[in-house]
Amino acid sequence: MGKEISFIYSLSPELRDRLRIIAQKDKGKITSFVVQYEALIKDHWHPIVRYDTSHGFAHRDIMHYNGKKDKQPIYFPDYNFAFTFAIQDLKSLWIWYRAGFEREIRQ
Repeated sequence: MGKEISFIYSLSPELRDRLRIIAQKDKGKITSFVVQYEALIKDHWHPIVRYDTSHGFAHRDIMHYNGKKDKQPIYFPDYNFAFTFAIQDLKSLWIWYRAGFEREIRQ
């Protein structure tokens, strides 16, 4: 039986940006995961970008303010690499992802 890892990681000092991380791990290998960037905008938490394995493959969902999602497969040798990439991508680019989402709100 595997182990579940689940935590919230704050990205901004104002606590308005966070990563929600959930992963199943078995014998040192990630068997499934969700890494989601969420932003507090207008007093509501919005999912902005989510990496997950919910459809049997690693992919990124870009969420839009109008409710649409863009699904983009990501290609790595295994889920360990994909999981690490997801966390690093969102830690380094969350400001850019937030700016794009806020632009959609203003349109």
